[in-house]
Amino acid sequence: MLVMIFLAVGSMSYWQGWLFLANFCGWCAALTAYFVKRDPALVRQRLSVGPGAEREPSQKRIQLLNSIAIIALFVVSALDCRFGWSGTIPVAVVLLGNVLIALGFVGCFFVFRQNSFAAATVHVTQEQRVISTGLYGMVRHPMYASVLPMFLGVPLALGSYWGMLVVLPVLGGLVARLLDEENHLVKQLPGYADYREKVRWRLFPRPW
Repeated sequence: MLVMIFLAVGSMSYWQGWLFLANFCGWCAALTAYFVKRDPALVRQRLSVGPGAEREPSQKRIQLLNSIAIIALFVVSALDCRFGWSGTIPVAVVLLGNVLIALGFVGCFFVFRQNSFAAATVHVTQEQRVISTGLYGMVRHPMYASVLPMFLGVPLALGSYWGMLVVLPVLGGLVARLLDEENHLVKQLPGYADYREKVRWRLFPRPW
Protein backbone atom coordinates (compact mmCIF):
# COMPACT_ATOMS: atom_id res chain seq x y z
CA MET A 1 0.00 0.00 0.00
CA LEU A 2 2.82 2.40 0.88
CA VAL A 3 4.68 1.63 -2.35
CA MET A 4 1.56 2.04 -4.51
CA ILE A 5 0.58 5.35 -2.95
CA PHE A 6 3.99 7.01 -2.88
CA LEU A 7 5.08 5.80 -6.31
CA ALA A 8 1.87 7.22 -7.75
CA VAL A 9 2.17 10.56 -5.97
CA GLY A 10 5.91 10.85 -6.71
CA SER A 11 6.85 12.50 -3.42
CA MET A 12 7.71 11.36 0.10
CA SER A 13 6.37 14.64 1.51
CA TYR A 14 2.78 13.57 0.80
CA TRP A 15 1.40 14.25 4.29
CA GLN A 16 -2.07 12.99 3.38
CA GLY A 17 -0.54 9.62 2.52
CA TRP A 18 1.40 9.40 5.78
CA LEU A 19 -1.66 10.34 7.84
CA PHE A 20 -3.77 7.78 5.98
CA LEU A 21 -1.20 5.01 6.51
CA ALA A 22 -0.82 5.84 10.21
CA ASN A 23 -4.60 5.73 10.62
CA PHE A 24 -5.20 2.59 8.53
CA CYS A 25 -2.23 0.57 9.77
CA GLY A 26 -2.77 1.69 13.36
CA TRP A 27 -6.28 0.28 13.34
CA CYS A 28 -5.08 -2.94 11.65
CA ALA A 29 -2.40 -3.39 14.32
CA ALA A 30 -4.79 -2.65 17.19
CA LEU A 31 -7.49 -5.04 15.99
CA THR A 32 -4.93 -7.75 15.24
CA ALA A 33 -3.36 -7.45 18.71
CA TYR A 34 -6.79 -7.58 20.35
CA PHE A 35 -8.07 -10.62 18.47
CA VAL A 36 -4.80 -12.55 18.64
CA LYS A 37 -5.49 -12.69 22.38
CA ARG A 38 -9.29 -12.92 22.31
CA ASP A 39 -9.97 -15.05 19.21
CA PRO A 40 -6.82 -16.43 17.55
CA ALA A 41 -8.90 -18.81 15.40
CA LEU A 42 -10.58 -15.82 13.77
CA VAL A 43 -7.19 -14.24 13.05
CA ARG A 44 -5.96 -17.47 11.43
CA GLN A 45 -9.04 -17.55 9.21
CA ARG A 46 -8.51 -13.96 8.11
CA LEU A 47 -4.90 -14.55 7.09
CA SER A 48 -6.13 -16.30 3.95
CA VAL A 49 -7.27 -13.49 1.69
CA GLY A 50 -7.47 -12.57 -1.98
CA PRO A 51 -8.53 -14.32 -5.19
CA GLY A 52 -6.08 -17.19 -4.73
CA ALA A 53 -7.46 -18.03 -1.30
CA GLU A 54 -11.08 -18.30 -2.47
CA ARG A 55 -12.51 -21.78 -2.97
CA GLU A 56 -15.48 -20.89 -5.18
CA PRO A 57 -14.63 -20.12 -8.83
CA SER A 58 -17.16 -17.29 -8.94
CA GLN A 59 -15.58 -15.68 -5.87
CA LYS A 60 -12.11 -16.00 -7.40
CA ARG A 61 -13.31 -13.95 -10.38
CA ILE A 62 -15.15 -11.42 -8.23
CA GLN A 63 -12.23 -10.95 -5.87
CA LEU A 64 -9.78 -10.53 -8.75
CA LEU A 65 -11.88 -7.66 -10.10
CA ASN A 66 -12.31 -6.26 -6.58
CA SER A 67 -8.55 -6.33 -6.02
CA ILE A 68 -7.97 -4.39 -9.24
CA ALA A 69 -10.64 -1.83 -8.29
CA ILE A 70 -9.18 -1.32 -4.80
CA ILE A 71 -5.67 -0.87 -6.19
CA ALA A 72 -7.09 1.69 -8.64
CA LEU A 73 -8.74 3.49 -5.71
CA PHE A 74 -5.34 4.11 -4.09
CA VAL A 75 -3.46 4.87 -7.30
CA VAL A 76 -6.02 7.23 -8.85
CA SER A 77 -6.37 9.14 -5.58
CA ALA A 78 -2.60 9.58 -5.32
CA LEU A 79 -2.28 10.55 -8.99
CA ASP A 80 -5.01 13.12 -8.48
CA CYS A 81 -2.97 14.69 -5.69
CA ARG A 82 0.18 14.60 -7.84
CA PHE A 83 -1.34 16.32 -10.86
CA GLY A 84 -3.85 18.50 -9.02
CA TRP A 85 -6.97 17.30 -10.84
CA SER A 86 -9.19 18.14 -7.86
CA GLY A 87 -7.44 21.38 -7.00
CA THR A 88 -6.78 22.18 -3.36
CA ILE A 89 -8.57 19.84 -0.96
CA PRO A 90 -9.33 21.40 2.46
CA VAL A 91 -7.66 19.81 5.46
CA ALA A 92 -11.13 19.27 6.96
CA VAL A 93 -12.04 16.98 4.03
CA VAL A 94 -8.85 14.95 4.52
CA LEU A 95 -9.65 14.59 8.22
CA LEU A 96 -13.24 13.59 7.39
CA GLY A 97 -11.89 10.81 5.17
CA ASN A 98 -9.77 9.51 8.03
CA VAL A 99 -12.76 9.63 10.38
CA LEU A 100 -14.79 7.54 7.91
CA ILE A 101 -11.97 4.99 7.77
CA ALA A 102 -11.87 4.86 11.58
CA LEU A 103 -15.65 4.35 11.71
CA GLY A 104 -15.29 1.45 9.28
CA PHE A 105 -12.73 -0.21 11.54
CA VAL A 106 -14.92 0.31 14.61
CA GLY A 107 -17.78 -1.42 12.78
CA CYS A 108 -15.47 -4.30 11.82
CA PHE A 109 -14.34 -4.60 15.44
CA PHE A 110 -17.90 -5.22 16.65
CA VAL A 111 -18.56 -7.63 13.77
CA PHE A 112 -15.49 -9.70 14.70
CA ARG A 113 -16.50 -9.75 18.36
CA GLN A 114 -19.94 -11.09 17.46
CA ASN A 115 -18.93 -13.53 14.72
CA SER A 116 -15.90 -15.80 15.07
CA PHE A 117 -16.73 -17.29 11.65
CA ALA A 118 -16.10 -14.00 9.79
CA ALA A 119 -13.41 -15.40 7.52
CA ALA A 120 -11.86 -13.38 4.71
CA THR A 121 -12.99 -15.98 2.15
CA VAL A 122 -16.40 -17.42 1.31
CA HIS A 123 -16.67 -20.93 2.71
CA VAL A 124 -18.56 -22.86 5.38
CA THR A 125 -16.73 -24.79 8.10
CA GLN A 126 -18.09 -27.89 9.82
CA GLU A 127 -18.67 -26.11 13.14
CA GLN A 128 -20.09 -22.91 11.60
CA ARG A 129 -23.53 -21.71 12.65
CA VAL A 130 -25.77 -18.79 11.74
CA ILE A 131 -25.16 -15.66 13.81
CA SER A 132 -28.45 -13.78 14.15
CA THR A 133 -27.99 -11.51 17.17
CA GLY A 134 -26.38 -8.10 17.67
CA LEU A 135 -25.56 -6.38 14.39
CA TYR A 136 -26.61 -9.54 12.55
CA GLY A 137 -30.11 -9.06 13.92
CA MET A 138 -30.31 -5.74 12.06
CA VAL A 139 -28.68 -6.54 8.69
CA ARG A 140 -27.34 -9.74 7.17
CA HIS A 141 -23.96 -8.32 6.18
CA PRO A 142 -22.74 -5.86 8.85
CA MET A 143 -19.15 -6.51 7.80
CA TYR A 144 -19.78 -5.16 4.31
CA ALA A 145 -21.83 -2.29 5.74
CA SER A 146 -18.83 -1.40 7.91
CA VAL A 147 -16.34 -1.24 5.05
CA LEU A 148 -18.54 1.08 2.98
CA PRO A 149 -17.54 4.24 4.91
CA MET A 150 -13.95 3.01 4.77
CA PHE A 151 -13.98 2.88 0.96
CA LEU A 152 -15.66 6.30 0.80
CA GLY A 153 -13.06 7.69 3.17
CA VAL A 154 -9.95 6.50 1.29
CA PRO A 155 -9.95 9.03 -1.59
CA LEU A 156 -10.91 11.89 0.75
CA ALA A 157 -8.16 10.93 3.20
CA LEU A 158 -5.69 10.91 0.30
CA GLY A 159 -6.82 14.36 -0.80
CA SER A 160 -8.80 13.40 -3.89
CA TYR A 161 -12.29 14.03 -5.24
CA TRP A 162 -11.69 12.18 -8.51
CA GLY A 163 -10.89 9.04 -6.55
CA MET A 164 -14.54 8.98 -5.48
CA LEU A 165 -15.42 7.83 -9.00
CA VAL A 166 -13.40 4.65 -8.43
CA VAL A 167 -15.51 3.93 -5.34
CA LEU A 168 -18.38 3.03 -7.68
CA PRO A 169 -16.77 -0.12 -9.17
CA VAL A 170 -15.51 -1.02 -5.68
CA LEU A 171 -19.07 -0.89 -4.36
CA GLY A 172 -20.30 -2.82 -7.39
CA GLY A 173 -17.77 -5.55 -6.65
CA LEU A 174 -18.83 -5.65 -3.01
CA VAL A 175 -22.47 -6.11 -3.99
CA ALA A 176 -21.54 -8.87 -6.46
CA ARG A 177 -19.55 -10.65 -3.72
CA LEU A 178 -22.40 -10.27 -1.24
CA LEU A 179 -25.05 -11.71 -3.57
CA ASP A 180 -22.87 -14.64 -4.61
CA GLU A 181 -21.97 -15.31 -0.98
CA GLU A 182 -25.65 -15.42 0.00
CA ASN A 183 -26.38 -18.02 -2.67
CA HIS A 184 -23.52 -20.12 -1.32
CA LEU A 185 -24.65 -19.81 2.31
CA VAL A 186 -28.25 -20.73 1.50
CA LYS A 187 -27.01 -23.99 -0.03
CA GLN A 188 -24.23 -24.83 2.43
CA LEU A 189 -25.09 -23.34 5.84
CA PRO A 190 -28.07 -24.92 7.67
CA GLY A 191 -30.51 -22.32 8.93
CA TYR A 192 -29.30 -19.50 6.69
CA ALA A 193 -32.37 -19.57 4.45
CA ASP A 194 -34.60 -19.09 7.52
CA TYR A 195 -32.31 -16.34 8.79
CA ARG A 196 -32.57 -14.56 5.45
CA GLU A 197 -36.36 -14.56 5.78
CA LYS A 198 -36.15 -13.25 9.34
CA VAL A 199 -33.61 -10.46 8.70
CA ARG A 200 -34.76 -8.84 5.47
CA TRP A 201 -32.09 -6.18 4.99
CA ARG A 202 -28.66 -6.90 3.51
CA LEU A 203 -26.67 -3.73 4.28
CA PHE A 204 -28.97 -1.06 5.67
CA PRO A 205 -32.42 -1.25 7.29
CA ARG A 206 -35.05 -0.12 4.77
CA PRO A 207 -32.96 0.80 1.69
CA TRP A 208 -31.51 -2.67 0.90
